[in-house]
Amino acid sequence: MEHQIPPSPPHVLIFPLPLQGPIKCMLKLAELLCISGDIDVTFLNTQHNHRRLLQYTAVESRFSAYPQFRFQTVSDGLPDDHPRSTDRLGDLLKGLWTVTHPNFKEMLSSGSFDRPVTCVIADGALTFALDVAEEVGIPLIYFETISPCGLWTYFCVQKLIDAGEIPFQGDDLDAPIQSVPGMEDFLRRRDLPSFCRTTDLNDPIIQLAMGECRQVPRSRGLILNTFEELDRPVLSHLRSLCPNLYPVGPLHTHLVKKTRLEIESTPPQRASSDSLWQEDKSCITWLDKQPLRSVIYISIGSLAMMTMEQLVEFWHGLVNSGVQFLWVRRPNSIVGEDLAGQIEELLEATKERGCLVSWAPQEEVLAHPAIGGFLTHSGWNSTLESLMEGVPMVCWPYFVDQHVNSRFVSEVWKIGIDMKDTCDRVVIEKMIKDLMDVKGDEFRQSMDWLSKFARESLSVGGSSVCNLNRLIEDIRAMKV
Repeated sequence: MEHQIPPSPPHVLIFPLPLQGPIKCMLKLAELLCISGDIDVTFLNTQHNHRRLLQYTAVESRFSAYPQFRFQTVSDGLPDDHPRSTDRLGDLLKGLWTVTHPNFKEMLSSGSFDRPVTCVIADGALTFALDVAEEVGIPLIYFETISPCGLWTYFCVQKLIDAGEIPFQGDDLDAPIQSVPGMEDFLRRRDLPSFCRTTDLNDPIIQLAMGECRQVPRSRGLILNTFEELDRPVLSHLRSLCPNLYPVGPLHTHLVKKTRLEIESTPPQRASSDSLWQEDKSCITWLDKQPLRSVIYISIGSLAMMTMEQLVEFWHGLVNSGVQFLWVRRPNSIVGEDLAGQIEELLEATKERGCLVSWAPQEEVLAHPAIGGFLTHSGWNSTLESLMEGVPMVCWPYFVDQHVNSRFVSEVWKIGIDMKDTCDRVVIEKMIKDLMDVKGDEFRQSMDWLSKFARESLSVGGSSVCNLNRLIEDIRAMKV
């Protein structure tokens, strides 16, 4: 009898937007696909970000447990010494389109990988990826790492323009918005994505968002980091344009559960780092000495920035609240660093009840019993991580979907307070006190209800487990 060569497993190429949030989220999906056992995975990182991952994390040794996984890199078109900061985001986008795009096309068409790619999973912001994949005949699934509620407002931008709701007429940011179906009762101008505040509809960011909404429905499917029970109304609207949705989140919790169940020889960690910054774990030792739910954690994420004046208002609000705090001050996150001496004076005055670090192991921090609240930029990863640990939020959004997220936190899910468009020490003091004391129990009750549904979605037969299994089966069906 003739010996038959077993068919090759499917080979997925995962291509994130080269920013901290998307990389973190998509690495977790990559690991979940590896755990499935018969899918080869290549993670395409920019050279710059891959060097940082290797420098600050154990990601290489972690993924060495999966022989079917490999990293590959591509240029982002920027010199090594470019800061790649939020205020230079336009440079990164230009580099992606002028350098990364043709390089990606060459890699796919010339077979630069060790074996043929059978499926591409790309960040939704990489609109060129679909055209390239179609040209070489490879199916593509998009992954939107922003929130579903934020994404739905992206899809409604053309409606907003046609209705004359953007650009805004006048300065009233509290004017209600009527052209985002399902959000008419609570959405205001100030709650729309930050790019909606532009007066120039040719602004590169708004054009990118509109291009994203043209491309995403053309793909084979759309992966979302959420669970059905959290976002059911929004998912219903999204399915009208993208019928094949895969809500598989929360990915960070899903991965911990999968690791615990299926890799018994390797003790699971609560949060294996995917950080592009060096994490300072001394803050965990500091938290260990603090009373239950006594500390507010402050982080504005990997991209947001604040002025020196805003930082001083935050600090005075914290001091006047009397609450202990753990504050992440990311490198290059303050405009006007030449005034940094003022920060040291403030820290010296409050060092007995404050801890300042440059970057923190956030999932571990939010899970710590000493944490009672989170002052956040409302990034989607941070929002889900806080929700899963039952930590109520004060939301100070910075850009893109974060303005929508913060409105949902306060008005839809009722698990925190929306503090957008203000940075006043009196307001900050009051909101911190409300979060940590006056309304804390009320917010935690809502958190308990939502996190219960999240846990159920990640149980056997739960919605996220079923959607992940369906995604895996669909990927297997795409192999050549």
